[in-house]
Amino acid sequence: VDLHCGQIQGFFGPRTPVDNLFAGPIALSYFKLKNLQNPVIVSPDAGGVARAKAFLEGLLAAGLHPSLAVIIKQRSRPGVVGSMNLVGSVEGCDTIIVDDMIDTAGTLTQAANELKNFGAERVFAFATHGLFNGPAAKRIQDCALEEVVVANTVPLRDEVKAQTSKIRVISVGKLLDGAIRAIHQGESMSALFNNDLGGRLLA
Repeated sequence: VDLHCGQIQGFFGPRTPVDNLFAGPIALSYFKLKNLQNPVIVSPDAGGVARAKAFLEGLLAAGLHPSLAVIIKQRSRPGVVGSMNLVGSVEGCDTIIVDDMIDTAGTLTQAANELKNFGAERVFAFATHGLFNGPAAKRIQDCALEEVVVANTVPLRDEVKAQTSKIRVISVGKLLDGAIRAIHQGESMSALFNNDLGGRLLA
């Protein structure tokens, strides 16, 4: 589910077909319930623009009119973000930071605080894989994020739950069920990549 790099599929031989499934349609169905006002989809770095754009197109198909913004990080030294610049406008808007994975949540929480400084109304985040290592839970609890939505591809540990109430877990169970059924019954997998199917996959 949501391979960190699409080229990973090439590491499997021809006898091991690979289907890369996406949790985005499920998250889209969840965010449709949030009554978003002037939504802006935010990529936390230049490398994630394609992912954010795909999420934006899902909201467009749902009848919303989102826009796109990108955070450009300037590193003061390797591994340390010195400053962040925003390409796009978020003033008075509900924002969703879209990424594939949250590890220690340093970049995510910095980005959320910057969006607030730039005038964002509400700041949400969605990532498929929530690792929440080290100080991640405390950082999320203390920052401007209203809610962090992750899939249940990685179990949410009890110590993380104890430190923050801002994490919402959505299930990919129905997505995997649909993929397994389609493969074994020789049916098309393409329907599982349809944003309109997300509502039925939201557990």
